[in-house]
Amino acid sequence: MADQITLPAHLTRDQAYALVDAVMAREDLAMTASAYEDEATGEWIFEAMSETEPDLEAFRALAVEVLDGDVDFTVEPIDPEVNWVARSLEGLHAVQAGSFFVHGSHDETPAPAGSTTIRIDAAQAFGTGHHETTTGCLEAIDRALKLRRYRNLVDIGTGTGLLAIALAKRSRQRVLATDIDPVATDTAKDNARENGVGRLITAITADGLSHPAISRGAPYDLLVANILAGPLVSIAPDVARVTARGATIILSGILAHQATRVASAYAGSGMHLRRKLLRRGWATLVLERS
Repeated sequence: MADQITLPAHLTRDQAYALVDAVMAREDLAMTASAYEDEATGEWIFEAMSETEPDLEAFRALAVEVLDGDVDFTVEPIDPEVNWVARSLEGLHAVQAGSFFVHGSHDETPAPAGSTTIRIDAAQAFGTGHHETTTGCLEAIDRALKLRRYRNLVDIGTGTGLLAIALAKRSRQRVLATDIDPVATDTAKDNARENGVGRLITAITADGLSHPAISRGAPYDLLVANILAGPLVSIAPDVARVTARGATIILSGILAHQATRVASAYAGSGMHLRRKLLRRGWATLVLERS
């Protein structure tokens, strides 16, 4: 049975997010982590979900290292009838990243003038705009679209479809969105329709870049991939294969200390680093295919 680990209260926002980042970077823990503010108390709460029996000792050791002290946490079985991903995201507030304003339907915060507004509700897929990898991508997309007009765009590892929606709303071009998880692609389609760009976004379930639909759509002049460093390194030759000369490539899901390894892998396939954005220990890389 799946379990939920909770560190209640007594955490600062920075501590809660730092622990989320550390847990998500440890693939061996097999946990999905989130942090949110208790609106009643203003205190920050960390939660992690595991579909298998969690390694509590490994988690405790990591938490002690990140929080610099002993930690107390509770472990409870997860009710299979509850959408725990949605529950953990309900309290998240609106996010401004570049000129993009991302909010949930529960948040009535007015968007700043001139913003491109995107509504993403809690769902069983990654990507609400709150994690540094997503905000980094949004800022990189914002800058790229201000500098140049793109006509053939693809989002690899789309999750909720947030980045594909951002691309479609701002470019008004068709966007191919892919994800290995069929739940994510269904979520992306729903979110695209909700944001008025359903006709511009084609979402497909695909592992890597070998799907025939990706090959048929190539070459792309803008490619975004917000996944993890290991998979990014492995697909570097395929990214070179499906992108046009002069294409912009935006990569994230990379811990800061992994950025050099990822950039080197892409340089070896003819894509060179033009800009690096650092956000709370995470890196977003903007490259150009020579």
